Amino acid sequence: MDDESSDFVTIDEIMEKLNVGRNTVYALLKNKQIEAFRIGRIWKIPYCSLEKFIKENSIKKSRILI
Repeated sequence: MDDESSDFVTIDEIMEKLNVGRNTVYALLKNKQIEAFRIGRIWKIPYCSLEKFIKENSIKKSRILI
């Protein structure tokens, strides 16, 4: 049986991955910049939503020709 919890990330994991504080993570969730949903008081954040946020907000490295 698959472990469904591995499909989701925690607030603390997002804080570590993005190197931001708890309030910043909650702001990203509240503003729907990271797709998530709540069950009661608990946030459920799909791992793919975090990956999508990182991909869309990454700074692309440009090539410098010398």
